Amino acid sequence: MKVYRGIGELPRGGPVVATIGNFDGVHRGHQWVIEEVIGRARELGAASLAITFDPHPVRVLRPEKWFPMITPLERKLELIAETGVDAAVVIPFTHELSRMSAREFARVVLVEAAGVVEVHEGENFRFGYQAEAGIDGLEQIGRELGFGVRAYAPRSLRGSPVSSSRVRGLVGAGEMNQARALLGRAFAVESTPASGRGYGTRYTVPTINLAPYGELLPANGVYVTTMTVAGKAFEAVTNVGNRPTFGEDSFTVESYLLNFHPIELNEATPLTLEFHKRLRGEKKWPTPEALKAQIGIDVGRAQRFFNLYRLAAKRGAGRREPARVLQGS
Repeated sequence: MKVYRGIGELPRGGPVVATIGNFDGVHRGHQWVIEEVIGRARELGAASLAITFDPHPVRVLRPEKWFPMITPLERKLELIAETGVDAAVVIPFTHELSRMSAREFARVVLVEAAGVVEVHEGENFRFGYQAEAGIDGLEQIGRELGFGVRAYAPRSLRGSPVSSSRVRGLVGAGEMNQARALLGRAFAVESTPASGRGYGTRYTVPTINLAPYGELLPANGVYVTTMTVAGKAFEAVTNVGNRPTFGEDSFTVESYLLNFHPIELNEATPLTLEFHKRLRGEKKWPTPEALKAQIGIDVGRAQRFFNLYRLAAKRGAGRREPARVLQGS
């Protein structure tokens, strides 16, 4: 997938079939629309294009609001690329852009810069200054400027809307199975090891703390996870929280690797932490010994989870769906 950083980089010409969105999480609803765009572009002999923004408009228009991202920009682009779309353009979202009228945005961005012949959007799509126009407005502008519009009804899955806000709420509540269903994959965080933890070239302790992470994290608690360290995957139990048993008030994301072996690790090593299932909430235990006993229980439950997952994989259930297979475990 070709990535353009601003409309000025877009090649002139066309034709292009496009979709516009923030695409936070690149959930199943986003994937479906992008796949429709790709298919339609092939029918027309056109290029397929995803148009997105950075930063998220909320962060510009409401900077006082804490608005964590499900997928930071570079990960979002990786996920969009996995759909097979030809290109994506990242438009810097500014106050100036936010004041563009819907018609001006369509003329400058869609027609003059991108050369669109068709735009695909969900029925709840709104754009332009103060969200002035919806799908009806887009269709009217399209008739005036020479492009078509295809609208899609909102998607739902098991009675729940498939939306970024819904995913964000589920992850924030620790509902990892439901979040996985909407995302089509496990919710994951990409980071590096925490600084000042004594990580050397050869790391021999099976506990890794993530560096401070400013985007979306699950609710405080203990989770069954998978941590990938520079391409090597480890089954893990992860605590998200403040370690209240030890009287500490510093927030940490700490993972205990179950199938650990010594690895090469430093403070720049890339880490990916996938969250499969919440085991329990955060709790202050009366003694460190009581906490240690509970950790043993947590590890046993995690090992059962992965054992069942491997059994299901052998039976052909597929490696990408452990949470669905083991939802009742």
